[in-house]
Amino acid sequence: MNEPAQRRIRSFVRRQGRMTKSQHSALERLWDRYVIAPEAMLDLDALFNRAAPRVLEIGFGMGDSLAAMALAHPERDYLGIEVHRPGVGRLLAQLEAQNSGNVRVICADAVEMLQRYLPDECFDAVQLFFPDPWPKKRHHKRRIVQTEFVELLRHKLKTGGVFYVATDWEHYAEHVLAVMAQTPGFHNNAGAARYTERPDDRPPTKFEQRGERLGHIIRDLIFAREG
Repeated sequence: MNEPAQRRIRSFVRRQGRMTKSQHSALERLWDRYVIAPEAMLDLDALFNRAAPRVLEIGFGMGDSLAAMALAHPERDYLGIEVHRPGVGRLLAQLEAQNSGNVRVICADAVEMLQRYLPDECFDAVQLFFPDPWPKKRHHKRRIVQTEFVELLRHKLKTGGVFYVATDWEHYAEHVLAVMAQTPGFHNNAGAARYTERPDDRPPTKFEQRGERLGHIIRDLIFAREG
């Protein structure tokens, strides 16, 4: 008798929350324009109709920072993954308002997308801004930054591409440093066990602003994929 497959521990919970009329309207009107549901390996050049630097943002929340980056850097293409539908609706409305055509969205599990539908060496950067820190010790296994996840990202990044994490939880930042130090194929741009000064071009997020109101220190971490 075959053993049942082990269920993968997910790093997120689908907290849909209340959706505003504008978010619901944006989802209905703009879904086909911006949102994709991959059924085979994606051809990103075909998806964006050009070859350009590519950035993946995992868990973009309400989408404010992603929209701001897309507007500030029209020369880049952005792929955002988020399961929170109100946040997706808010982002789509912002993209329409600023007439941004360099963003596409996937509403699904990021790990599954990376494993099955995103080709190797296709991204210049992967961004993970203010992920759920799962602060209780018994929940640490749910944190998305784990060795297996980082190894998966390494295959999806181009040589020299960066994995960029920002968090307002000190223990989560220490966790990221520890995982990255134990995972070959990356180096810390700031030096071993050090944090990066916040880049001027990273827009603030809703979760960052909440953390600052709570007195949390924001920590940025950037790791480059080695050849």
